[in-house]
Amino acid sequence: MSEKKPKKIKNKLLDKYRLVILNENTFEERLSLKLTRLNVFVVVSLSSIFLVGFTILLIAYTPLKEYIPGYSSTALKKRATELSYKTDSLQQVLVMNDRYFGSIRKVLKGDVSLEDLNKDSIIEATKLEISEVDLTPIREDSLLRAKIDKEDKYNLFDSAISVANFVLFPPVNGTISQSYNLKEKHYAIDIVVAKDTPIKATADGTVIFAEWTASTGHVIILEHSYGLISVYKHNASLTKSQGELVKSGEVIATAGNTGELSTGPHLHFELWSDGYPINPTNFIDFE
Repeated sequence: MSEKKPKKIKNKLLDKYRLVILNENTFEERLSLKLTRLNVFVVVSLSSIFLVGFTILLIAYTPLKEYIPGYSSTALKKRATELSYKTDSLQQVLVMNDRYFGSIRKVLKGDVSLEDLNKDSIIEATKLEISEVDLTPIREDSLLRAKIDKEDKYNLFDSAISVANFVLFPPVNGTISQSYNLKEKHYAIDIVVAKDTPIKATADGTVIFAEWTASTGHVIILEHSYGLISVYKHNASLTKSQGELVKSGEVIATAGNTGELSTGPHLHFELWSDGYPINPTNFIDFE
């Protein structure tokens, strides 16, 4: 019995059948195929495998995969990567702008700590005992000192704005009514002038601020080369706007008496170098 069953199965698989396609009206034979069950099974299996493989390749290497849930668009991935880089760059730009605007805010408010300006405490903290240092000058040191002294002999600026061929011109000429004073936090000089006197740019630069403030009236701020910023407050009017380029000696405003802190027609003039105030009279003759 056991031997007959495999033979029956084998016979069934290998039994031949004829598939005939006839014309229904004329009964003319159009197509005739000899088939076995094994042949049909093999053909159907291979066709299924080919169809499944072709479908996988079609989805994997064509945009059709974007329509299948779980797959993301290649263009979308590329766009997301670009946006990620741009976001990182914008964050760095925002940090730099925040620092820059912080410096401008300090200039406008005059908010500078005396501890930042007083370097004596720093020097005191790092001072060594005389006995610990060998102060005997060597030949190279003497030659270097002589060279530096010769270079500094004709230098018009101190280390704050020590730049060759960079000259500051007085924005106005007049009597100084209040001098530069760090202890009183007056980081400027006040120059008494007649109303509507032209105020001129002290050097070539760019207008980075030109607005009205309640305490200081019409204010204009110029950014110059080498980290130098000049500030002009209490003006009657401004002739330049933010973003404009100005030349040294060009009229940028007219003197006035605007703002709550003003007591008469004058120019409140400040100089800042790398975020720190400096005394304008060290570099400019106003009288």
